[in-house]
Amino acid sequence: MVIPAFHVTFVNMRPSHTTFKRTVTAFASVVMFSLPLSAHAESDGTSALDRLRQAPTPEAAARVVREIQLEWSRSGSASMDLLLTRGRDALERGDLTEAVEHLTALTDHAPDFAEGWHTRAMVFFQQKRFGLAAADLERTLALNPDHFGAIRGIGAIYETLGDGAMAYAAYKLAETYNPLDKEIVEGLKRTAASAVGVDL
Repeated sequence: MVIPAFHVTFVNMRPSHTTFKRTVTAFASVVMFSLPLSAHAESDGTSALDRLRQAPTPEAAARVVREIQLEWSRSGSASMDLLLTRGRDALERGDLTEAVEHLTALTDHAPDFAEGWHTRAMVFFQQKRFGLAAADLERTLALNPDHFGAIRGIGAIYETLGDGAMAYAAYKLAETYNPLDKEIVEGLKRTAASAVGVDL
């Protein structure tokens, strides 16, 4: 299933809190209503996702996650894979400026490679550039609707903005993919009180 197109607009690339919340709310409503249907597609990725959902222990789930992430990290181009590796290495050592440079080169040259957008969203989140992170997560999910890391990222953005109810909804959706993920479980605990009375 194709997620409906959604275009994010910013003022000077630094959206106001109100503008950003409106942007992410519209985006989330697209994601929340579109993603569950994608899980029924027949593919090798879905088979791995089924194993992830049914993993008996967190350790078993982590092994499947690594398998899925390895598959998602293959762009089909050695040079693009190198840019992803350099971007991730820069992120790991805390050089966020360099990470953005490598990952922007990657998204420019391989715009259909979801993992490039997701990894850059992680960097933007670290930089507290939440509007740009949301835009990259949108692109990630348009290319890979089953990207549970991107869904969890939406939850993290909402939680950071103080919207516990929407954060809980995003974490709850991420949980349908990876119910034993510690970050998702802890996110649900932190935001559960905000979700009382909210129709999910």
